[in-house]
Amino acid sequence: MIYADIVVDISHEKVDRSFQYKVPEKMEKEIHPGMVVTIPFGNGSRERKGYVIGLSDTPKYDLHKMKEIHSLCSDRETTESRLIALAAWMRERYGSTMIQALKTVLPVQEKVKAKEKRTICLAVPRETAEKRAGEMEKGRCKARARLLRALLKEEALDYTEATGKLGAGSGVLNPLLEEGLIRIGYQEVYRIPEDLKNIPEEKEKTLTEAQQEAAEKIREEWENASPRPVLLFGVTGSGKTQVYMNLIQQVIDQGKQVIVLIPEIALTYQTVRRFYGRFGDKVSVLNSRLSQGERYDQFRRASRGEIQVIVGPRSALFTPFSNLGLIIIDEEHEQTYKSENTPRYHARETAVQRASMEGARVILGSATPSLESYSRAQAGIYALVTLRDRFGKRPLPDVSVVDLREELKQGNRSVLSRKLKDSIEDRLKKGQQAMLFLNRRGYAGFVSCRSCGHVMKCPHCDVALSEHSNGMLLCHYCGYKRPRAESCPECGSPYIGGFKAGTQQIEQVLKKTFPGVRVLRMDYDTTRNKGSYEKILSAFSAHEADILVGTQMIVKGHDFPKVTLVGVVAADLSLNASDYRSGERTFQLLTQAVGRSGRGVENGEAVIQTYHPDHYSILAAASQDYEAFYRQEMAYRALMDYPPSSFMMSVHASGEDEALLDEGMEYIGKFIRRVYPGSDLHIIGPAPASVGKINDVYRRIIYLKHKDGRLLAAIRDKIEKYIEINTGFRKMYIQFDFE
Repeated sequence: MIYADIVVDISHEKVDRSFQYKVPEKMEKEIHPGMVVTIPFGNGSRERKGYVIGLSDTPKYDLHKMKEIHSLCSDRETTESRLIALAAWMRERYGSTMIQALKTVLPVQEKVKAKEKRTICLAVPRETAEKRAGEMEKGRCKARARLLRALLKEEALDYTEATGKLGAGSGVLNPLLEEGLIRIGYQEVYRIPEDLKNIPEEKEKTLTEAQQEAAEKIREEWENASPRPVLLFGVTGSGKTQVYMNLIQQVIDQGKQVIVLIPEIALTYQTVRRFYGRFGDKVSVLNSRLSQGERYDQFRRASRGEIQVIVGPRSALFTPFSNLGLIIIDEEHEQTYKSENTPRYHARETAVQRASMEGARVILGSATPSLESYSRAQAGIYALVTLRDRFGKRPLPDVSVVDLREELKQGNRSVLSRKLKDSIEDRLKKGQQAMLFLNRRGYAGFVSCRSCGHVMKCPHCDVALSEHSNGMLLCHYCGYKRPRAESCPECGSPYIGGFKAGTQQIEQVLKKTFPGVRVLRMDYDTTRNKGSYEKILSAFSAHEADILVGTQMIVKGHDFPKVTLVGVVAADLSLNASDYRSGERTFQLLTQAVGRSGRGVENGEAVIQTYHPDHYSILAAASQDYEAFYRQEMAYRALMDYPPSSFMMSVHASGEDEALLDEGMEYIGKFIRRVYPGSDLHIIGPAPASVGKINDVYRRIIYLKHKDGRLLAAIRDKIEKYIEINTGFRKMYIQFDFE
């Protein structure tokens, strides 16, 4: 006898465990993990759908109480079965419960009713309708006759239009329905996202010699018996998207489907326009800004095979395509591809796994590849294809690095250096456009006392409050707010104020410095509403503004030919982050920002303002020299045993009882040292997380580093079992995160 461990359909049950069922003898040769089955569940004979996550010959419960599987679901659900198998891999790879993994790959869908279009049609021959209309006109049924006459002309009428313009209410329709003269037709219609409306067709562009060579190299890799993921390393403006579209066409022609991942919703507008313009209604989009109805319809279209290309951020990776042929991860270096929720999966690794399971191909594209991807390409694990020149041999922007310390010595206290101010003025005179980038939103600066140094902090979170233009101090983690302080609560000094270096302040400085300038601002505060991304980007693209000020979302993948100047207002903000990747992320941000300039006919310029003009990441970004940055950063990673030189795992714990949390993490640290006493395992912590408290919940962390990732996975498994058998951990929430 075989027994199956089954998780009940997550859209119905909020349970975080599996149930064991008997496998009927006739199913023993067919059943396997990942299959979808129907099972009796709960009281009575209610039948539910379940997912097989394991098989065993050992029963866990009383056989007399154990129920049997009713049936195996048909072949139409093989796509779902593959996603379940992917969830099982994610659970093993990243550490989570099976339910958490299933909810990631098979998101719980709210019950959404399909949208229907109703029409009114004739249900009798035209002669009969003509005769009855005439009879009605002679009687007192003029409204019914009017509807019949309209149907004789149009054959079918939109229900809403008929009830409105023709006054065909229930008093008119019901008698005609009862007599059998008309019938109501129902047709399902899809809710189409705004991103897909009014997009002009775009003709296929001829690839340049370099682009054609890159596409051919990728095709050659695909011809191998075991094709590797391809890293397409192309400088900003080299035309990676055109290479993508050329290869997508080949995959579509083979009858297969494509997933295109982008790192930011802000990129959806421009990316979707380009792909939809080329491939038409074969393309759709998935992102969190869609309504429930729109998301529901796109999933239905995908599962029915009615679309062949889906564009979206990280979660689009789990689109239920039945014949997946290609996964493209654009800007693959972006940190948004890493999930912050359990399971803490990385879209890059998960995409490679899904492609492996389904016989698909993977392309990773970037002008600034992550160190993990580039090191794998150097080791031959990934195939490396390079585009070294911009499209049309256009030159890279001229880059100036401005030392803000010198600006201060010269008496310039403005957020704009003299160089940046002069460059903006020059662009405005020439009728060109500029972009100013700052990795902050709003007035998001801390408030401190100039006398004693006291910083205004959130009483619930271990972070500084940010000052906003409405006079309120706000915590961006829990939402706590209070009025601006007029004096220091510690020493009473009146010299207390905020460090104002946000996008709002830059916008106001620009308007004051350059009267009449048209400025658009793009940050979290201005893009909260649906359609706000598209509105801002389309306005800037149409040159309805001279300068676009924004946060990270404006420097990733956008293509504005009239932009000839990019200013990085404060390059050090990301450089000083408490993260071992801060140098890498600073280099990537600056390189991407610089790359937005000079993508049209006119040459571009970039100005980087910094307090650290000699830092290697800033110098490498200014010269657009990825290899130089890679060599120096990898030397630092090797020295400190950071990925990709070594593997790293973190154990995150949170709880409301600080003393209990500290005690629990101390026990976990001691347990790790006991199960693996080797000196080659580096253990850091336990210590407070970078933000030690959020909304009155304390947070602690332990880091583990080792050359063998399998050892860290084995330690994780032992910690999970240790936590499970010790009741003291039940008041804590513990997560695992790799790299």
